[in-house]
Amino acid sequence: MKSSFADLESVLDYRFERGETLTAALTHRSAGSCNNERLEFLGDAVLGFVIAEVLYRRFPDAAEGDLSRLRATLVREESLAELARGLRLGEYLTLGGGERKSGG
Repeated sequence: MKSSFADLESVLDYRFERGETLTAALTHRSAGSCNNERLEFLGDAVLGFVIAEVLYRRFPDAAEGDLSRLRATLVREESLAELARGLRLGEYLTLGGGERKSGG
């Protein structure tokens, strides 16, 4: 059973201003033409920037190579998937029939 966006906002402790953007962000490309691919592109860039800034400020004496490796570890697919599982984001996704059958 799909959970409501209000539940997601509660889990994240964040209120989304634009419901249509949240809907698009949670819609897999297998579900149709209105999907999250463009938002994924933008989100990847924003996430990389935010993580870079946090690391830069938190570790002022770290070398660039060390910061780059740490950022890469934090934004890699496995790390983000683990975080998504912990937040149970899968409950909020809209998937196409094939993705649902294969378990997403």
